[in-house]
Order: sequence, then structure tokens, then C-alpha cells
Amino acid sequence: MNSGHIREKQVWETIGEKGLKSIVIGMPPGYPPKPSPNSAIVSCFLTPTAERPFSSPPELKKEILDLTGGAYQFDVVFRTEDRAELRKNLFEMTEKRFDVAEHFARTRPWDFFALHEIGFDRLHHAFWKYYDVTHPKYVPGNEFESVFDDYYSMADRRIGALLEIFGDDCVTLVASDHGSKGMKGAFCINEWLASEGYLHYKNPPATVTEIEKADVDWTRTRAWGWGGYYARIFFNVKGREGTGTVERADLDRAKKELKTKIESIRDPTGRVMRNVVFEPAQVYPEVNGDAPDLMVYFDDLDWRSAGTVGHRSLYLSENDTGPDDSVHSMEGVLIMYNPRKDLGGRELSNLRLQDIGPTILEAFGYPLRQEPGLGSPVEALVEGAKP
Repeated sequence: MNSGHIREKQVWETIGEKGLKSIVIGMPPGYPPKPSPNSAIVSCFLTPTAERPFSSPPELKKEILDLTGGAYQFDVVFRTEDRAELRKNLFEMTEKRFDVAEHFARTRPWDFFALHEIGFDRLHHAFWKYYDVTHPKYVPGNEFESVFDDYYSMADRRIGALLEIFGDDCVTLVASDHGSKGMKGAFCINEWLASEGYLHYKNPPATVTEIEKADVDWTRTRAWGWGGYYARIFFNVKGREGTGTVERADLDRAKKELKTKIESIRDPTGRVMRNVVFEPAQVYPEVNGDAPDLMVYFDDLDWRSAGTVGHRSLYLSENDTGPDDSVHSMEGVLIMYNPRKDLGGRELSNLRLQDIGPTILEAFGYPLRQEPGLGSPVEALVEGAKP
């Protein structure tokens, strides 16, 4: 994924066409940085190294490196056992990002200012078990028990400093694209598919490896899966895959059969997992690219999907791609302050990620079409919300 995959106009591109100025720091996917009218862009955590071009206009790069002592960080190595080194790098990365944000907020003209900080995500993945007393690997009194509080206190202080610069007349949003929670482990989807007779090998893998590198017998394989926060399962369909085994006419029946089996999978204690199986077209208004046939959330996302093969168990206590303490959860956060409108101190529970873009555009006076799937301004959702 990179910035070239974004085909629709982003908020700052839309308002830039009317001469409004934007500062956008770290918004993914932001590498390589795309020139945008009236915008100052700093690329995101996908940037390979600071030696690459990472700003638009290009001369911003020198300004950033001078400000940060030549050590501006886009990301940290967070799947590591060296938590002490990670803690140091994590705080340093975030502090410098806010240094840049404050500098630009003071020195450059802007109408729209966006800052994305990846450090929260990395904190959750790497330190959740040290903070959450309900995590299966929590140890009381561990040396990293205060990292969560320390990081959020630092972030709160830095956000407060930014708000001082923004002033009381600024419409302000704090948003996350997902939540986080403790990870119970990873479920080996391909090991399970093999045990159920869907996946076959010419030579079974002797060590853990990516399925793309395994010696799969595609002439006998009916389905396989990829890993991640959810499993993406593909059937080996005749006429679609090179060595298909499943007739297109049988695909719907095969999907229903596999869905039923997945919904009966049990965890290591014997409890039936709360698995959810759906087809992309059921949840997305438009399905693009090489979409999977089925998508699976294991146990309300408490378990990741491990797509690698060669494991000796269906259950892993860790992520199969490296140390990891947390998984993404469905509920993110949106906090909004609008000095121009009295929102009544309301709590809204029916928001969607798609609502954020229209909310920002409405603040700039853009007329909005409220169409299914496109989102609505937050203010339009206030009626009926609880205090």
C-alpha cells in the first residue's frame, strides 16, 4: 500500500482547490508524498528511510531534519523483545513529531491541520501485556507497568500545547481508525484447513514458512488462507486460479459449508469461539481488487489469523510475525470540539469512520450529499444522542 493507491480526492486536496491551505503530517498512506495544491505534506510511517524524499514541497525535508537534529523517525521496530530500546525510540519519535507539528503550526499559514501519530498503535502492540491486568501474560510489578500512563501523559501534554497554538476558535477532532485490546493468541488458519482436508502439500513444511513458499499441491487443494487481524480465505476456483479444483457452480455451496465449520471452531479450552464469517460484498458497498471469498474474525478479534504454515498446533500464544501483545478492536474513538456549534456535550455511539471526512468538509462550508456508505457530518447525528 502506498499513496498511489488513493484514487479519490483527500480532504486537503478538495479544500486546496479553493485556495485554502493545509498542513498534513504523517497521514497514511502518505509515501511517497503527493504534491497537493496549497498543502505542506510530510509522509507517513510507510516511509522506508529519511534518506528518501518525504515531503511536499521537497524543501520541507531540510527544515524538518534541521529541527530534529537529523533524526526524524517515521516508525519504530515494535515487534521486538528489546522493550527498553523500543520505549526509548517510541517516546523520541513521538516527541519529535510533535516538535515538527508545533513548528509548522506557528510558522506556516494553514486553514486545515492534520497530524497522525503511529506511536499509539506501536505502544499497544508492544506493551499491552505489561499494563492490562486481564492480559493472559500480565506480570504484576513489571518494569514497564507505567509505560502506558507515561506515554499517554506525554501525548496529552503535547496535544494541549498544540491546542494552545490553534486557539479557541479552531474546530478540533481527535480520531482513531480502530481500537485495541489484549491478544489471546493467533489461530493457524492454514493448519486448520489442512486438518479439514481443504489444503494439501506435496511435501509438508518442516519449518514455519509463508504459504507462498510452501510446496502446496494445488491439484488437490480446495482452499487456503492469509493471516492478519482477520483471515482472508480463497477457494481454488477453476477458471480463476491456475490449477483450480472447485467448480464455479459449486462455489456458493462450498462457502456455506466452510462457514458452518468455521463457526464451530473451539479455542484451547474447548469453548466455541465467537467467530464471524462474511463475504466482502456483504459489508463493502464496492469490492475491488483480488477480494477473498470469505473473511473471518476469530473470537471477536481476540485471536489473530496466522497465515504461515509448518506449525505443530492450531493455536499460537504470539503473533506469527513477531512479538505482539494486542490486537485491533472494532471500536475506535472520535472526540470533537466545535466552537461554532453547541453540540450539547453529547455522546454519540452511532458514528462511523466515513463520517470524519464529511464533518471536516462541512466545517469549511461544503454542501453535502448524505448517501449510504459515504458518511454524514457528525452534527447531523447529534439528535437523539444521550447526554
